[in-house]
Amino acid sequence: MARPDTPDHGVPFGEALRVWARIALLSFGGPAGQIAVMHRIVVEEKRWIGETRFLHALNYCMLLPGPEAQQLAVYIGWLMHRGPGGLVAGILFVLPGAVAIMALSIIYALYGAAGPVQALFFGLKAAVLAIVVQAVIRIGGRALRNRAMVGLAAAAFLAIFVAGVPFPWIIAAAALAGYLGHRAGLPAFQPSAAAGGGPADTPSRLGDGVPDHCRPSARRLATVLAIALPLWALPVVAAAAILGPGNVLAEIGLFFSRMAVVTFGGAYAVLAYVAQEAVQAYGWLQPGEMLDGLGMAETTPGPLIMVLQFVGFMAAFRAPGALDPFLAGIAGGLMTTWVTFVPCFLFIFAGGPYIEALRGNRALGAALSAVTAAVVGVILNLSLWFALHSMFGEVRAVRPGLALELPVWSTLDPWAAGLGALAMIALFRVKLGFVATLAGCAALGIALHLAGLR
Repeated sequence: MARPDTPDHGVPFGEALRVWARIALLSFGGPAGQIAVMHRIVVEEKRWIGETRFLHALNYCMLLPGPEAQQLAVYIGWLMHRGPGGLVAGILFVLPGAVAIMALSIIYALYGAAGPVQALFFGLKAAVLAIVVQAVIRIGGRALRNRAMVGLAAAAFLAIFVAGVPFPWIIAAAALAGYLGHRAGLPAFQPSAAAGGGPADTPSRLGDGVPDHCRPSARRLATVLAIALPLWALPVVAAAAILGPGNVLAEIGLFFSRMAVVTFGGAYAVLAYVAQEAVQAYGWLQPGEMLDGLGMAETTPGPLIMVLQFVGFMAAFRAPGALDPFLAGIAGGLMTTWVTFVPCFLFIFAGGPYIEALRGNRALGAALSAVTAAVVGVILNLSLWFALHSMFGEVRAVRPGLALELPVWSTLDPWAAGLGALAMIALFRVKLGFVATLAGCAALGIALHLAGLR
């Protein structure tokens, strides 16, 4: 009989590989849907880990920047089969979406200006806007549990929408407010009595023990850092050395590397940061194209954050330098994916044991709750930003020095507004799923084109 710290815990590696491939192919619907699929298969069906262990792991991943669903897959794979298990779980979780988004990016670059393709994405934009609004409501329902949290969300929204405060500063300020509020004994920043409890655990192959490879070790940490940090930096350094530091591939690598360590709060919070920087600061895409990319990511398996690969592809495709545009675009997409996800493995392999040791820290939990509340305001900004740029032909800054933009009402697109309203009704009143809503809006967009109305 295997010892409790044996890394496979009675789960053959081949079985684990098949399970993670299955989860990857079923991982539609954004982080919530992906986590639900993972829970159903790993906890309920396979019983690899118990309910409590799964929730603990999810909480650890919520403490980290980046896509929590993919990090949760890495964490569980690492828990069951050490480093190789984490690598297999994390890579398979990303691979189907990466292949799909790359193919769609090439098609978009080739045929994006064609009428039927524009009509398809015109419909998808309306559905995506409704899905983002739904995300605001869902996350807000969980995070805004008292007036203080509502106030943090409102302050975050005003900071980014009106004043253009950078996303990382908003997150840092929210975390500090949560921490200080807890230390000051303010009731709004104290965990509820119910928070200390949890569901009864379920039998699992892992059991309650902590495997040896999940315990903090300075030697293991040094090994992980010595391998992962050079791997993370290698393509960025190579692009700067070969093509010059001002080359778009080097810029993409540096930008998305920075994004990987500051984007707390999930995929929609990441998109808010990217929309602020990649569209407004770098000019890599137009606002409507961000919605097109999000539509791609919503309709393909894998993390929603795979939309960033589309951003990297288009940025390099449009500024290829001496490279062929499509070769540059593929390189830009791969660079984005590499520097976005390599840190996820680093955070789990290096930080997992230490984050586990901090899980019971109530002040840290208060800081995280405050960050989540602020993220609601950031995502609300994202939804309004998308709405302004998808329904109006022109928006204008109120005055220099402010980020606040207001629409020019004479440029309102009635078809975009009407389709957006239909998408809202489909999601919130008819209760259609996001796939059906996306498909219906895409079909309506094409129908408008065929009827000569768009």
